[in-house]
Amino acid sequence: MKRRMKWLVLSALIAALTLLGQPAPAQTTPIKVGAAINLTGPASTWGQYHAKGQQDYFRYVNDVKGGVAGRRIEMLLVDTAYKVTDAVAAVRKFAVLDKVDMIATWSAGEGLAAKPIIQQYKIPTINFSTSWEILEAPIEFMYLPFGSYRMDCYAIIDYILTIHKGKNRPKIGLLTYNNAYGRSIHQPTREYAARQQVEIVAIEEFPPKTVDLSTELLRLKQRGAEYIFMQMLPSAIITAFKSADRIGYNPQFLGTWTSTDPDFFKMGKGLIRDRLKMQFPGGLPSDKTAGMKIMDELYKRYRSVDRFDAAYWEGVVVAMIMERAFLRAHEASKKINRETINNAMESFRNEPFDGLVPDVTYTRLDHGASFKARIVRVQEDGTYVPLTNFYTPGKEKITILK
Repeated sequence: MKRRMKWLVLSALIAALTLLGQPAPAQTTPIKVGAAINLTGPASTWGQYHAKGQQDYFRYVNDVKGGVAGRRIEMLLVDTAYKVTDAVAAVRKFAVLDKVDMIATWSAGEGLAAKPIIQQYKIPTINFSTSWEILEAPIEFMYLPFGSYRMDCYAIIDYILTIHKGKNRPKIGLLTYNNAYGRSIHQPTREYAARQQVEIVAIEEFPPKTVDLSTELLRLKQRGAEYIFMQMLPSAIITAFKSADRIGYNPQFLGTWTSTDPDFFKMGKGLIRDRLKMQFPGGLPSDKTAGMKIMDELYKRYRSVDRFDAAYWEGVVVAMIMERAFLRAHEASKKINRETINNAMESFRNEPFDGLVPDVTYTRLDHGASFKARIVRVQEDGTYVPLTNFYTPGKEKITILK
C-alpha cells in the first residue's frame, strides 16, 4: 500500500514538472509590442509623452478590457536617444530576441533605417513620424497612424489660398531643418504649390543646433514671404519667433502637427501670441467626442498627464490602432501573430476611432491611414482652437470656422 502511494505521489510530481516545462497556453501568452522611442535625445519631450500615451492605453486595455481575447498586451520600451543606430539595434532585438508581434518606431530617419529589418522579419510596424518617405516602395509592414507630411503640405497651401486677401497670389517661404525631418516638406510643397500656381519664394534650411534664425528670416523677409511654412522642433519655432521680433518681421507662421510639445508652451509665453497655426489631424477636447471621453478616463486613471497634449494623444492613437489590429486578427483567424496582425491591418476600411483620429483605411497598396486635415490656432495657454472643418486637401472645400 505504501509503495503504491509513493508511486502515485511520484507520478503526480512528474506530471506537474512536465506541465511546468510546457509552453503557456496561447490565450495567456502576452501580445508583445516593441517600442523604439526617443526618451532622452533632442525632442525627447515628444518621445516621453508618446511613450506615456501608448503605455497608458495598453494598461487601460489590460485593466478594463481584460486584454485582447484574454491576452494581455506587454510593451517593451527602448530609448533610442534620437540615434538611428540605437533605433536599428532596438528593432533587431525586438525581431530576433524578443520575438514581438508588432513594433512602433519613432523618427523619420529611424523608421527608414529600420525598415529593411522590419520587412525582413515581416513585423507590422507603425512609425510615429508621418514622413511620407516611410511609405515609399516597398511599403510592406510599414504603416502611418494618420496622413503623412505630404498631407500637411497640401493642407497648408489650401488654407493659405482660402484666407489670402489681395489680387496677387500668396508668397510662401519654407523654414526647415536641414535633415530628413525638415526636408520632408520640401518636395511635396514645391509640387503642390506649382499645381496651385502658388509661389515658393525661398527655402531656408539650418542645422538643428542653430540658436539664432535672424539671417534666415531676414532673407525670407527680403524675398517678400507673407507666410512661413515650418518643419522643425518646437524649440526652434520659439527661436524663430524671437528672431522675427528682433528684425521686425511679422509673417503668418504655419506648421505641421509636430509644431508643439509640452515644453513649447513653457518657453513660448509672450512669444506665441496668435501667430502660429498648424495642421492637426486629430480630435480635440472641444470636439466632445467619445474618443475624448476615453482620454479623460486615462488622465484620471493613470495621472501621466492632467490635460490634453498632442504628443500623448498620438501615443494613445498608435496604441488604439494596434489594439484594433489585434482584435481584428483574432476575429478573422483566432490567432494574433505577425502575419494575422498584418492581414488585419490591410483589411481596415474606414475603421472608426471614436473621433480621436480620422477613420483609418489600410490596403495592400496604401498604408497611409487617412488624408483628412484641419487647421488649428495654437494658444499660449496650451490649447488649440479649430479654425476649419476637417477636409481632404486638394478635393474638398475648406469651411472657415473662426
